[in-house]
Amino acid sequence: MNEGLAEAVVDLSAIAHNVRVVAGEARVAVMAVVKADGNGHGAVPVAQAALGAGATWLGVTSTTEALTLRAARIQAPVLSWLHRPDEDFTRLIDANVDIAASTPTHLHGIAGAAARLGKPAVVQLKVDVGLSRNGANGADWPDLVTWARKYEAEESIRVRGVWSHLSSAEEPTGPGVARVARQIARFEAALQLARGAGLAPEMVHLANSAAALGVPEARYDLCRIGLALYGIDPFGAPAPGQFGLRPAMSLRTTVINVKRVPAGTGVSYGPTYVTDRPTTLALIPLGFADGLSRTTEGRAQVWLRGRRCPIVGRIAMDQCVVDAGDLPVTLGDPVVVFGTGAGTSDAAAPTVNDWARWAGTNPHEVLTGVGARVPRVYIHGER
Repeated sequence: MNEGLAEAVVDLSAIAHNVRVVAGEARVAVMAVVKADGNGHGAVPVAQAALGAGATWLGVTSTTEALTLRAARIQAPVLSWLHRPDEDFTRLIDANVDIAASTPTHLHGIAGAAARLGKPAVVQLKVDVGLSRNGANGADWPDLVTWARKYEAEESIRVRGVWSHLSSAEEPTGPGVARVARQIARFEAALQLARGAGLAPEMVHLANSAAALGVPEARYDLCRIGLALYGIDPFGAPAPGQFGLRPAMSLRTTVINVKRVPAGTGVSYGPTYVTDRPTTLALIPLGFADGLSRTTEGRAQVWLRGRRCPIVGRIAMDQCVVDAGDLPVTLGDPVVVFGTGAGTSDAAAPTVNDWARWAGTNPHEVLTGVGARVPRVYIHGER
């Protein structure tokens, strides 16, 4: 699809609003997580809007993402947390980026890079409290802490933080509550061990978006917000949910072909859909290369002529077909693939949550799936 056939409209005032909502609820510092190009919204504009609204930290997953922020002259503190063990960490150290370490091997590499550069690295140690992804588990944590203290004594690193990530904070009832309590207890034990070894982390953080809004005991010094930053309720509530978060992105396009067809007309590949009545078919120039998952077949809808209309037949790479019934559709009519859900003229349009449900996935995947060939258009408030 060529530039101009669709656009992802990003409301930066919604980003700022969401930072203020979380900060007001959590009453601790906020890290805006802008990994994956700001969940598809654009890392640099989102970072600038979040910092302007009071966020004090930025979170990314890689050296490339961290250095993209620095190249944009963003000098706010940044934490980067996924790295190869043999990575050259000098670029991050030189750019004053905090580096997360989860294994002694990574820590050795960071300390070695700091020695070569002649500048201490600032490190945040990650412990695994039950998510079983990154972070040192209980058996490996003492070794990581011991090495960190050794390197700190040698002045090759400075341990600024200790942190982890919860697995079930988005489950406010049921087994998730007890699971979160156990994970907080493990985190406390790990923190006590680190301090007992002589480390004095100035920044301790555990809470993601769900914990920031719903688990006060997990907030510590800072909350890392991803999904809430982009206006999606982490507990699955339709926008704006109980906290008043505002979705920041809407995906829009236009009708580029219209056909009146009789009953019995096959639509798209297969065809897996055949019209059961005379109807109007509208073609829109978005497909699975732009983030419209083929798994939504038979469920997905768009907003056209003031009504939700179904996408019919298989979604192709660059285009899909909408059954508009007897609506008076014309070439160039605007189409909302997903909107922001409240306070707009298309408030009843499908939302990111709708698309996530239709695809059997989460809102993160829908947002990050909006392809790079869809230009981002930035606004401040409804246009």
